[in-house]
Formats: sequence, structure tokens, C-alpha cells
Amino acid sequence: MKHRLLFITLGLFAAQSLLAQQSRTLTLKEAIDLTLANSRQLKLNEAKVLEASANIKEAEEKRLPDAGVSGSYLYLPVRPTINLKSDSAGSGGGPKVSQTLFGTLSVSLPLYNGGKLKYGIESAKYLEQALKLDAENERTAVIMNTINACINLFKAKEAINLVKENLEQSQQRVKDLSNLEKNGLLARNDLLKAELQSSNIELTLLDAQSNYRLASANMDIMLGLPEETDLIPDRNGLALPQSVKSISEYEQDALQNRNDIAAAAVRKKNAELNIKTIKTDYYPSIALTGGYIAADIPKFLTVTNAVTIGVGVKYNINDRMNLSFEISQRFTTTDYLDDVSTTYIGANNFLPDLPNGEHTTAYKLQDRSYELDPNNVLGVQGRQRGFSKQRDQYIFAEIGLSFNISSYRCPGTN
Repeated sequence: MKHRLLFITLGLFAAQSLLAQQSRTLTLKEAIDLTLANSRQLKLNEAKVLEASANIKEAEEKRLPDAGVSGSYLYLPVRPTINLKSDSAGSGGGPKVSQTLFGTLSVSLPLYNGGKLKYGIESAKYLEQALKLDAENERTAVIMNTINACINLFKAKEAINLVKENLEQSQQRVKDLSNLEKNGLLARNDLLKAELQSSNIELTLLDAQSNYRLASANMDIMLGLPEETDLIPDRNGLALPQSVKSISEYEQDALQNRNDIAAAAVRKKNAELNIKTIKTDYYPSIALTGGYIAADIPKFLTVTNAVTIGVGVKYNINDRMNLSFEISQRFTTTDYLDDVSTTYIGANNFLPDLPNGEHTTAYKLQDRSYELDPNNVLGVQGRQRGFSKQRDQYIFAEIGLSFNISSYRCPGTN
């Protein structure tokens, strides 16, 4: 009864294993398509190519204007001392300032940089081309690996069939020899030798089946299929081509389609281009600059609509020192920047003098010609003081010298 239950259990387990294991006929084209679709290395190469394409766009965008916006708010807990030179000695130390607002909008357009932007774009394109060649070379390697795996799977399957045929012949021979031995026509030792040979063939069959299962599992992993899938190779896809070329023709085709050699040639061009890029550091960089400035210091100063246009030059003296020069013209929307516009209001229209007998600050600033000749002042009421239809503007120049305090070194290969 126990033996009968054991046989039933083993039978159910074997049946469950056969149901769980799925068989699938696999052609060479299907194997290549599945491998290309599930190869992680090819997906990684595709991501690298996309990154290289993004680097090209980034390099091309550097030719576009660079804009930036900044703003700041400052609170002054301690009242600052402001000395306006135009104030009189007894004016009281200037206005009370406790906070300030400042905002800028800057735009810079590169005009000349020794060809660094041009070389950067070309270098990015070379790198993209090299990565595409690497990806194509890797794709070819994956296809060749798949073809070799299919051939190995086919060999393992055919090895099982061959061993089975040998085993059938060996078992038939043992059966024939056993009949001869029973009739006294054959020695017992010869029958034992035949049985031993048949047992060795059975062991060979087990090894061949194990190799086939291992090759099938490896193919399942490569193709992205469940590991329990039993792959049956299709021999039609492994047929030899009808026309065969000569060895020299195959060598010529191989040399013309070696993507790894083409990638190395592209990287050589990129290295030569990098040398030119490094040499651009010997040339200055010129850029067109512009911006907008707004500031507000309550009770003291308000600046709005201050538009700037200028040209900046930068030169790298060495890897630690930079020399720069910038000249820009500032445009405003007011004619009162220098406090000169329209006509004189006349000295008689100002407040009376201060208690100490001095004139008020407004009186002094509306017409300072009296400082040169008190008897011949220009500030007559109604006389033209400035041209109000033309807005004020001024030129700003700056020379800068900067130093790189910190430095970095590339890690060594050791």
C-alpha cells in the first residue's frame, strides 16, 4: 500500500512538472528580436545616445543670450550716516534710511570666444556619433551572441536525439545478446559488457539532457522568457546560405563594417578638436551685455527703468588669473538724473532763508552759478535750464582682475 501511494505521489509530481513546463518552438529571427528587445546593455547604450543628443542641444543653446534675474532686500537696524555734499552744515545729517530694495535683470550675448562654442558643438556631435557606433557594434555583438546560443541549443538538442538513438540500438543489442545467453550461445561476460555499455550510454543521455536544460535556461534569461520554458530550436533558421563568398570578400565586408574601428576614428577627430578647444583659452572672450536696474531706498532714492547696454571683454591670463573689462551705456527714462531739466523756477519762489541766515538747500541747488559769479546768476525765472525731450544717459566702465584661490586635480590612474 505504501509503495502504491509513493508511485501515485511521484506520478502527480511528474504530471505537475510537465504542466508547469511550457514548450515553445524558437526560430532564429524570434531569438534575435527578443534579445534586442530585452538586452539591458542595448538599453543603456540607447540612454547614452540620448544623453549625447541632449549635450548637443545644450552646446548649441550656449550661443543664445544668457539671462539672469536677481533681487535683494536689506534691513538696516542701525541708522547709517549719510553725508550729502550739497547739504549745508546744519541740515541734520541726511535722511533716515532703514531698508533698501534692489533688483537687476541682466542679459549677455557671446560675440566672440575664439571658436570655443563652435568647437564645443562639433565635439558634442563627434561624441554622439561615436556612441551611436558603439551602440551599433554592441548590437552586432548581441546578435552574434544570440546566434551562437541558438547554435549551442540546437547542438544540445541534437546530442540528446543522437544519444537516444545510440541507447535504443544498445538496448536492442542487450536484448539480442540476452536471448543468445539464455540459449547457451553466448558467454555471460559478453552480456555484462553490453549491459555496462548501455548503462554508460544512459549516463551520457542524462548529461546531454542536463546540458540542454542549462542551455535552455540561459536562453530563457537572455530572451526575457520564464526560466521554465522549454525551448525547441527550429532547424530551418540555421540552414546554410545558398551562395557563399570567398574569404577575401568576407574580409573586405568585415573591414568596411567594423563599427569599433569607425568609433575609434571619430574619437581621434574629437581629441584633435579638444586640442583646438584648449587653444581658445589664449584668445579673449567678448560679449554684448544689457540689463535693467531698479532700486528703492525709502525717503532717500528711487531708481526705475534704468536700461543698460554694453560690451564686456574677458581674458584668461593663466589658469588662476582672469582680466576683464566692461564698458556699458546706461539709458534712463528721466531727464532729472543730473537735476537739470525744463526751466529755472526762480530764486524768489523758494522758502525763506533758515533762521541762521543761510539759504535753504533747495535754493542753493536750483542755481549754483552764483558760486562762480554772485553778480551774474543764470537762474532767472523762465530761462531754459535743460532739454526735457532728451532723456539722461551715462557711460559706465569697469576693469576687473580675479584670482582662483582653490584648485582641483584629476584623480590618478593608480
